[in-house]
Amino acid sequence: MALTNAQYQTIMRGYEEQQLQNRREQMKRVEEVYEKLPQIREMDAQTGSRAAACARKMLEGDGEARKRLRETMADLRARKEALLAGAGFPTDYMEPRYRCAECRDTGFVNGKRCRCFEKARMEILYDQSNLRRILEKENFSAFTDRYYDDTRIVPGLDVTERAYMLWAVGQCRDFAREFPEKSRNMLFTGGTGVGKTFLTNCIAKELMDRYVSVIYLVSQDFFEILSKYRFNREEQEGTEEAYRYILDCDMLMIDDLGTEMNNTFVSSQLFYCINERIEREKGTIISTNLSMAGLRDRYSDRVTSRIMSNYRLMPLYGSDIRLKKNR
Repeated sequence: MALTNAQYQTIMRGYEEQQLQNRREQMKRVEEVYEKLPQIREMDAQTGSRAAACARKMLEGDGEARKRLRETMADLRARKEALLAGAGFPTDYMEPRYRCAECRDTGFVNGKRCRCFEKARMEILYDQSNLRRILEKENFSAFTDRYYDDTRIVPGLDVTERAYMLWAVGQCRDFAREFPEKSRNMLFTGGTGVGKTFLTNCIAKELMDRYVSVIYLVSQDFFEILSKYRFNREEQEGTEEAYRYILDCDMLMIDDLGTEMNNTFVSSQLFYCINERIEREKGTIISTNLSMAGLRDRYSDRVTSRIMSNYRLMPLYGSDIRLKKNR
């Protein structure tokens, strides 16, 4: 997802402020050298006057003026560096210094965004996603299969709960790696504590580390934003922007669908959001304790139909892992 104008301007203001700081610090170093080595001030003045004289000569048709200027500049630079070194200064002490040497604190290299720009963008995406702290603990690297039963068989699949979970983790890794080319949407179903939210967060971490924009919302917060936008957006600062993020972000994650209060508004808005994001070719991951039949009963046939025809279904099995961890 592209940055909003406000977000882009925030990043660029950061570069402008850094450039001003760089110049202030450079001038401070220059004045320090001038005070200790006034002859270098004279050399710098000569550099400016000789460059201007060279420009006049070139305009007059002197083809050798540029060559003579280069030789003069090289001589002045060598003398200047010798004076700096003799006084105990680094030879580049008077040169600009940059936080990012690649783009020189402009944000761009050869017309493309620098890695430091993408890092700043990543910070915005993490803040926007509501996931920063969670993803430090919940990611694929933190996954362990120790809490999954290696003897209990998943009904109808002839594999143990542990083996099934290892397979599911592999499928989620593939989903994150291949997004959005091969798959965009996923529905996690299963009881409380079987790993739905954990795997959702794992995918979020992988996507965001690739600079994919992710919005994570629990179901109640998701529908609250939709309600505020629909009924009193003028009185709710930031509501319109939040609503636009829901529709435009690369990946929307709705956790615990079915825990919100249900009514016709909820069902209609869920269908609209699901359908709109499919049309815009945006990704959505939903987790719920409800079965497919439960989703149909709660929201409508058309909601369930859109999910079944456009989402990868990922049922999870087992007992509550959180209870096992607390024992």
